[in-house]
Amino acid sequence: MTAPRITASKEDYLKTIAEAGEDGMPVIAAQVARRLGVSAAAVAMAVRRLLGDGLIRVGDHGHITLTPAGRRVAERLRFRHILVERMLAEVFDMEWYKVHEEAERLEHAVSEDFERRLVRVLGEGKPCPHGVFPGRESESGRRSMGWKPLAEATAGERVVAASVFDRDRKLLEYFDGLGLRPGVRLSLQSRNRDETFTLRIANRRVHVGRRAASAVWVRPEDRP
Repeated sequence: MTAPRITASKEDYLKTIAEAGEDGMPVIAAQVARRLGVSAAAVAMAVRRLLGDGLIRVGDHGHITLTPAGRRVAERLRFRHILVERMLAEVFDMEWYKVHEEAERLEHAVSEDFERRLVRVLGEGKPCPHGVFPGRESESGRRSMGWKPLAEATAGERVVAASVFDRDRKLLEYFDGLGLRPGVRLSLQSRNRDETFTLRIANRRVHVGRRAASAVWVRPEDRP
């Protein structure tokens, strides 16, 4: 059987399905459309192509899952995405809050040869500029390292921002302006009645909302 031709569009769909299905959560077409910012009709067409290629399955209630072949494509693209982000930050000194969007464009152009060269230069097993480790992107993967969402910290607790990531570039820039970046030490001062959080970062008191706080995972100060 001839292997399916893997296009950049198919890679995007497969990666999106993998990300949406982390921790075993069911994935439906509407979620994929929302994450990619495309129409329901476009997703329906892509689903038909991916089914025909043997890269996904569609089960009861329209739940979409990756086949082993589809998962291999998705995981390879996610690995390359982190490599590109690290290259942009570590080699080209690009700001941490800019690298995700740039990597989304460049990840499809990475050949196997260039991937090997990036690994040789950058090394493996290190986090992306947002603090996310390869293979530990899911909630269960982060919790396995002793991390927790900022919203679960207790008042007065001193922690380190282990990862800070959201698809909204403006939110990441806002965090950067507050001094809230991966690796920064902070303490939760209070949980407020309006569902905001008061933090202390480098002797500054800052306020973030629950939506923003959900983008931040923290670890104890004594844990690497």
